[in-house]
Amino acid sequence: MNLEDLKTLNLKDIGGWPVMPKMVALLLLLVAVVFAGYWFDWKEQLEQLDATRQEEAKLRDTFLAKKKQAVNLDTYRQQLKEIDQSFGALLKQLPNKSEMDALLVDINQAGLGRGLEFELFKPGDEANKEFYAELPIQIRVIGDYLKFGTFVSGLASLPRIVTVHNVKIARRGDAKGKDPLVMDATVKTYRYLEETAAETVGKAKTNSPAKK
Repeated sequence: MNLEDLKTLNLKDIGGWPVMPKMVALLLLLVAVVFAGYWFDWKEQLEQLDATRQEEAKLRDTFLAKKKQAVNLDTYRQQLKEIDQSFGALLKQLPNKSEMDALLVDINQAGLGRGLEFELFKPGDEANKEFYAELPIQIRVIGDYLKFGTFVSGLASLPRIVTVHNVKIARRGDAKGKDPLVMDATVKTYRYLEETAAETVGKAKTNSPAKK
């Protein structure tokens, strides 16, 4: 069948066409129906199906995560209990306001008891944090490396939390004798804020204007 034969086909009498043109026409009609069905109906359904599958995968992951948490719930509770106990133990190392004076004496005695000479022992202003207050103390002591080391070790062994910052050790230009070194440092100690004070600090932070 050639091009001339195709030109002679009568569109009003498709039933009289030869077999090959009929098959081609039916195939084109089938393709057109399938494409129209996809474009006007199946496309949206397929998109919904894909979105549903993605949602199903997301829900499955969420379920597995929740299941894992549920399986390990007792372990998490035990860990939380241990954290609470550790936090409570650390909290007990923070003195309250009435114990601060005794702690300052302990810090001073930790130096004097190791043969250090204090040139400066100056407590600064307290800085309130979430549930504790930080008290910096500027110190300057005269001694040697061994005495400085035992002094810092003594501070670390105090029953209360004491930290040492900004340590500077230098030789005194006019020093004569056995203690030619001077150490400048900031000793920080911390006290527990009573509940009312801690609440005041929290409210002040909450009510403070946001930085732009």
